Amino acid sequence: MLKVSVIMTTHNSKESFLPGFASIAEQDYPDLEVVIIDGASTDGTAELIRKAERASAGRAGFTVRWISEPDGGIYEAMNKGIAGSSGDIIGVMNDRFTERDAISRMVAAIEASGADGVHTDLVYTDHGRCVRYWHMGDGDFRNGHYRALSFGWLPAHPTLYLRRSVYEKYGTYDTSLKSSSDYEYMLRILSGKKDRAVRLCYLPEVLVDMSYGGTSNGGFSGYFRNMAEAREALIREGYRPAWPVILCRILRTLDQYRQARRYDAVKTDLK
Repeated sequence: MLKVSVIMTTHNSKESFLPGFASIAEQDYPDLEVVIIDGASTDGTAELIRKAERASAGRAGFTVRWISEPDGGIYEAMNKGIAGSSGDIIGVMNDRFTERDAISRMVAAIEASGADGVHTDLVYTDHGRCVRYWHMGDGDFRNGHYRALSFGWLPAHPTLYLRRSVYEKYGTYDTSLKSSSDYEYMLRILSGKKDRAVRLCYLPEVLVDMSYGGTSNGGFSGYFRNMAEAREALIREGYRPAWPVILCRILRTLDQYRQARRYDAVKTDLK
């Protein structure tokens, strides 16, 4: 059986830690490790982590490992978590799973397809209301890379679970980028510009619910920084000019806000 490591990064996250941790702890997957990297929180987050660790002690197939120390930001924390993990499959999770068998379904998809990883659909919610619905499709993998990358397609990073071998081959997150290192990393492993790309399988289901906000959504200044770093990442991978790809990405994002209304309407009809 493949072991799964879920990386959580926290910094003064007292309000959001417990719901996220509970979402992982409720998963039915039988070999699960949670690695928590806390950036020296001062609001009581570390105490909550310690309590969660004690409450989970002795539970078969579920382990908690954590550290609390200063770091250089979320991407450095993610790299620490990957280095300190022991799973065959690794994901980063600071949000909530929508189903108790989400990890089981993702692992089953990887094993059945022989792929290097898996991604699913994602919703961003604000007080229970869907504000963005990321329904991305499979990306059209051909000739060792994803053709749709040139048209702004990319998986939702919070839903991306990869085999450890991917990190061993391609390295980890570039900490010089402050808001788009996850975007750069996915371009690096999926573009196939320098080597045959990582192949993903896709589950067309909403398995992750993310609270609206985040590093790359910090108002206009955060948005423009995100776009500038995305342009740099695209140029690194040989996408010149980069702006047509960025424009396609913006259009796809706008469409995700439009689709959110449809997603909420469908949920209402099913109740």
